[in-house]
Amino acid sequence: MTDVVQHDSAVLVHFTLTLEDGSLAESTKDGGKPALFRLGDGSLSPALEEQLLGLSVGDNKAFSLAPEAGFGPANPDLIQYFSRREFVDAGEPEVGMIIAFTGMDGNEMPGIIREVNGDSVTVDFNHPLAGQTVNFTIDVLAINPQQEAMNADSVG
Repeated sequence: MTDVVQHDSAVLVHFTLTLEDGSLAESTKDGGKPALFRLGDGSLSPALEEQLLGLSVGDNKAFSLAPEAGFGPANPDLIQYFSRREFVDAGEPEVGMIIAFTGMDGNEMPGIIREVNGDSVTVDFNHPLAGQTVNFTIDVLAINPQQEAMNADSVG
């Protein structure tokens, strides 16, 4: 059993993510279901992984990540303009709607409608938190929880 979070750890956490203005962006505590982060798999930013390293079960930590260290800066190239006619199948476009678009590679990409002006619809494909400083509060519940369960099963 690992006592502290390491570079290849899986970490079960509750987290709350707020923006600079204090507004809530996401919280696992609301739904009561913790999140499993896997360090080293590329799903977390290096800066977020760095904040988790060395933590133990029961630890809680609050920290902020600048846009470059969190969800990245907003990229103006990811803002696209469409004709309103292209939304016939999706219904009337409204500001704030999130719509799945099919990319050139066939994968779906979510886009947020930022503006509807006459026949023009502005869609933002940036991550919704891109360009924002985010504040995390993390509570460590378990380290390598599946491995511990597998080890316990194999002992008996």
